[in-house]
Parts: sequence; C-alpha cells; structure tokens
Amino acid sequence: MTDVLLGALFAFCISALTTPVGVSGAVFLVPVQLSVLHTPGPAVTPTNLLFNLVAIPGALLRFHGEGRLGGPLPRLLVLGTLPGVVIGAVLRVTLLDDGTAFLLVVAAVLVPLGAWLALAPPAPPRPAPGRALSRPILALALAVGVIGGIYGIGGGSILGPVLVGLGLTVFEVAPAALVATFLTSLAGVLAFALLSFFAAGDVAPDWGLGIGMGLGGLAGAYLGARWQTRVPEAWLRRGLGVLALVLGLRYGLDALL
Repeated sequence: MTDVLLGALFAFCISALTTPVGVSGAVFLVPVQLSVLHTPGPAVTPTNLLFNLVAIPGALLRFHGEGRLGGPLPRLLVLGTLPGVVIGAVLRVTLLDDGTAFLLVVAAVLVPLGAWLALAPPAPPRPAPGRALSRPILALALAVGVIGGIYGIGGGSILGPVLVGLGLTVFEVAPAALVATFLTSLAGVLAFALLSFFAAGDVAPDWGLGIGMGLGGLAGAYLGARWQTRVPEAWLRRGLGVLALVLGLRYGLDALL
C-alpha cells in the first residue's frame, strides 16, 4: 500500500506537468518504478500502459469539454501506433527481457527526446496535416508505436513532442497524442495479459500499482489540461527536456558500467 500511495503521488505531480504538452507522464514513471518502487522486470512496461488507461481520461474529459478531440491528426496517430504497440509488446517479452537491454532502451528513448525538448528552438507553426503529410506521420506513428510498446508509453508520448518540434502547435497535438496513447495502451495491456500465459517471468501488469498510479495521474492530467493555455509552451518543453535528458543519461550509464 505504501508503494501504491507513493506511486500515486509521483504520478499526480508528473501528469500535471506533462499533460499540457501531450505526454501522459508514463515516460517518466519508468525510472520511478525501477529505482523507487522496484517493479520487477518486464512488468514495468504493462504497468505503465495500465497507468495510461486510468490516467489519460482526465485530460481527455477536459479537452472534450473544449471541443478539441476532432480532426485528422488523432486518426493518423491511432492508425500507426495501434499495430506498432502490439509489435513492441512482443519484442519486449521475447528479445528485451534482460535488465541491461531494457535500460539501454530507456536511455535510447529519453536522451534524444530530452535533447529535442530542451535544446531545439520552436519551429514556425504549421496548419493541420493534409494529404502530403499523412503518409510520413503514419509511418512515424508506426515506428513510435513499436518503441512505445517496448517502453510502456503507448507511443503518443513520443509523437507529441516530435510533432510539436516539427511545427504543429501544442494546442492541437496534445489532445491527439493523448488519444493515441490511450488506445494503444489498451492494446498493449491486452497483449501483455495474453503473453503472460505463454512467457516466463513477470510480464503481466502490477494491477494494484498501475491503478494506484493511474488514479494519481487522473487528477494530475485533468489539472494539467486545464492550465495548458496559461503557461508558456517553451517553459514546459525545456523543463521536461532537461529532466528526460538527465534520466536517460543516468540509465544509459547504469547499463554500460
């Protein structure tokens, strides 16, 4: 119960800070699970996906009330990330069950993501994606979905900052990224639950911890979606970038030393 309450507190704080840029917060809960809560091996990934299922509806409820869940971007992201996350779940169980390999995956995701957020200057705003951008965004969503299935972040959590860096506004990207993350997390949880019957080790979610963190994230995500328009985008992006970069470098060194 202590771990659940501690996880809920971490999740609330992280979600409140990450939701405004379309990131559920699961990307930053992996280090918390590994170092603080000591979630075993592959169970970290499905537990993170379970967190997304419980936490993200708080932000989606707020965005729905503002009429911001429509448009082509959410559909493109879902079409790419949904099959990708299932592929990533299989790879996580069959090829990346070793702790060192998992830490390298963590570092490979966090370091470039953090550098992008912290150092890249904002690109000029672009309109919503038309046909010319549809195929590249779909291909990118598929690749990110695979990474998300391995890492337990649903995919949209990487797509959000990438699309913002390419010039789309946070205002349109955040709801779309969170919709994609929610739906791909659902597919990921189901995939890991099925794989747990055939694979050795802890590949099923830690249900108590995942739901506890999710409830904390639910409140934090609703709060973050509410104050998205009140905080300068550059502050949020650079702050999250520094945090992701530091955590990624730490786990990369842990894996190599």
